[in-house]
Amino acid sequence: MDYQVRLRFSGSEARAQGATVASATQRSGAQTVDLLLQDAVCTLNTLQTNASALEQVRRERGHPQLQLQAMKGYLQRAGLMVEELDQLNIIHVTGTKGKGSTCAFTEQILRNYGFRTGFYSSPHLVQVRERIRIDGQPISKDLFSKYFWQVYGRLDETKDAHGGSMPAYFRFLTILAFHVFLQEKVDLAVIEVGIGGAYDCTNIIRKPWVCGISSLGIDHTSILGDTIEKIAWQKAGIFKPGVPAFTVKQPEAPMTVLQQQAEEIGCSLSVCPELDEYEVEDGPLRLGLAGQHQHSNASLALQLSHCWLQRRYLPDKRLQPASEYKGLIQANGFKPSPGMVKGLQDTEWPGRTQTLKHGRVTYFLDGAHTTRSMQACVPWFSEAAAQGPVLRVLLFNATGERDCAAMLKLLVPCHFDFAVFCPNITETIPTCNADQQNFNVSVESMLTRCLDNQQSWRVLNGEEEKATAELLISSNLPLVAELRTETLVFPCILSALQWITQGRDSVLTNPAKTVIPVTSCVADKAASLREAAEIHVLITGSLHLVGGVLKHLDPASVS
Repeated sequence: MDYQVRLRFSGSEARAQGATVASATQRSGAQTVDLLLQDAVCTLNTLQTNASALEQVRRERGHPQLQLQAMKGYLQRAGLMVEELDQLNIIHVTGTKGKGSTCAFTEQILRNYGFRTGFYSSPHLVQVRERIRIDGQPISKDLFSKYFWQVYGRLDETKDAHGGSMPAYFRFLTILAFHVFLQEKVDLAVIEVGIGGAYDCTNIIRKPWVCGISSLGIDHTSILGDTIEKIAWQKAGIFKPGVPAFTVKQPEAPMTVLQQQAEEIGCSLSVCPELDEYEVEDGPLRLGLAGQHQHSNASLALQLSHCWLQRRYLPDKRLQPASEYKGLIQANGFKPSPGMVKGLQDTEWPGRTQTLKHGRVTYFLDGAHTTRSMQACVPWFSEAAAQGPVLRVLLFNATGERDCAAMLKLLVPCHFDFAVFCPNITETIPTCNADQQNFNVSVESMLTRCLDNQQSWRVLNGEEEKATAELLISSNLPLVAELRTETLVFPCILSALQWITQGRDSVLTNPAKTVIPVTSCVADKAASLREAAEIHVLITGSLHLVGGVLKHLDPASVS
């Protein structure tokens, strides 16, 4: 079989493909498993642009309740019943900022108790397998391929009876995650909401054990609404009758909405205490994730895990009748167990307030992509990055409907020597990883966004007059314009990193990496980079950007 060609399978062929994966390692070794995985990922990527699926999503946006009906239909076509999800003992978490970190803390805590954990999150940084984790690790290559073809095959063979419809990318991965967790018999599953809550496809869950809402803010306004109250209503949609819910401290307006929804649905809603209110003998709790903003996420994780453990070990503990749920409950701090303390300390969540030091170049990576998350990123970077004779570089990109100018304005006080912009394209060569391909946006629109961000940065720094554009990249690679100030736009992440580091990072100059040529005027601008004693690079604005950077700098850290 020619594995250089992207394969497409019928339903029966897909099931057969899945059945061969388990024995692939014995028959042909790791190379075959890699090829089977790559083919699965390439097939998965077709669901990004599946015409019928995208048209269905567009129709459903006007009738959000149809989204959950459609998800239920896809789940059944994949051979699963909604009732089966009750077996997963789910912790369901939503929020605008910090929901991923909260999930990571919670999963690590409960894994420390010896439970077999499942963890579903999004987006991935380097490899799509990161979204579905067993015991804290991305699902293995062979298991991903095996389960992928099982689910894809069942959906593919039933599509003709359903107008040719296949689930879109995120829906498919959600179904796949449920299938994996059931097949792997996890003791619990930590499920991070994709967007919103009420109509997110993860909300097909009927009976979670506990729900959590992290910090709320304005994001995804075209889907969730343009006010914090509308967004809070969407997030509260994950509440279920009789299921305990916890949230961090919120502004008064969204907290009122959360309270009203909890009372209407019939569940308790508790507000988490400050982290310093927990009883710890040996000084303050130490967190594996940096930044003051992680304190509220850690407190929420402690309450979620504590509640889950109570239900696990006290199954006969009766809940209050729904009619008694009135008002907010102030959750109390307690003495965390050694497993909880160690869980918070050991938590790792790549791409969020992460620091990598490569010789004289230090990378600060944070996937902040809203104004609220950027407000947390800036003080973390300001504190973590050393002062003195250090040259500072900003590497930025943002996608979708993000308010880039607002985020960039928050970054101005960091006093960067260079602001560098590039799209979320790992490299401009055909060997780009299929896990990071995005077919829903064109290269032209991505580059246009970079140029817009560059201009916003110039305006924010008082350089309102446009300069004459120069050509940045030579040879046959895409040509991108650059303005005369200390800002530059590159066509891909690798070219930006190579220019910023100027040969100082051996990871970026090894023979496996193509060195991207630049014009002489751009090379001249790098004189201060070559002379600097230390270079500190903040990579932010997009988790996809951070993932592309990690692919080049430290792929082992996430896979």
